[in-house]
Amino acid sequence: MRVRSLRARVLPVLVTALVATGALTSCVVDESALDTKPLKVTIAVQPEIAALLPAAIKASGRLRIGTNTPYQPNEFKNRDGEIIGFDVDLVDAAAQVLGLRTEYNEADFDKIIPAIQSGTFDMGMSSFTDSLEREKEVDFVDYFSAGVQWAAKAGRDLNPDNACGLRVGVQSTTVEDTDEVPAKSAACVKAGKAPIIKVKFDTQDQAVNAALLGQVDAVSADSPVTAYAVKKTEGQLQLVGPTYDAAPYGLPVLKGSSLAAAMQKAVQYLMDHGQYEQISRHWGVEAGMITRAEINGAKE
Repeated sequence: MRVRSLRARVLPVLVTALVATGALTSCVVDESALDTKPLKVTIAVQPEIAALLPAAIKASGRLRIGTNTPYQPNEFKNRDGEIIGFDVDLVDAAAQVLGLRTEYNEADFDKIIPAIQSGTFDMGMSSFTDSLEREKEVDFVDYFSAGVQWAAKAGRDLNPDNACGLRVGVQSTTVEDTDEVPAKSAACVKAGKAPIIKVKFDTQDQAVNAALLGQVDAVSADSPVTAYAVKKTEGQLQLVGPTYDAAPYGLPVLKGSSLAAAMQKAVQYLMDHGQYEQISRHWGVEAGMITRAEINGAKE
């Protein structure tokens, strides 16, 4: 999982990484050609929900959003430089419920929450995991359930809980890199088996291509990232094993702001009227759908 996501979970790093030393010699997936197009839905303003907005945001008519790309399929840029993705389509739809236009601003991931606190951004949108620690700084509107999910080539019989001795691709600095795969490898060693060989890549696309080329036996990533990779490779990859350590993704807003209640009602409206499911299925991430938008729903 990217550090952006479940980095609130900290486990000891128990295995030394095997770093991929060069670019892949061939490309199996033409990423630009297979990127899913945005899904534009049209929704009427809901005045009773819009009335919950802070006066300054309502008067401005815009929602200033901080985001960090790339992170397919949630937020990333297409070939024209436009920020697109599952999160974008969802937030655009919620903004319509509130009668606002969205304004996306790129920022370093670690600077988004401070920018919300300083008033530079009204909200963040960057696959944030809602955690108790982060709830001390901002309020979250939870909209999705994400965890760790493995994938392997179609037809491969592979159990992530018994992957001793296999090569597993991860994106560098993610929770899969720092915590999840090392913990599974340590369990192998403790049982007297060979450790998992962790292979790090700069991007998730490189890890996916390595699996398709047979350079790694499996890849491990955030569940929506893995689901999107399966969708894009059109059956060449399959999900293997369960989703581990599921936790909510949330949209961070200023602590104590009525924007949290307004956004929660807007997202719940989308859940109740079908647009949320429509957008989720469009991006291939329906496995993580939830039925109730919560404010600060972290369990740890």
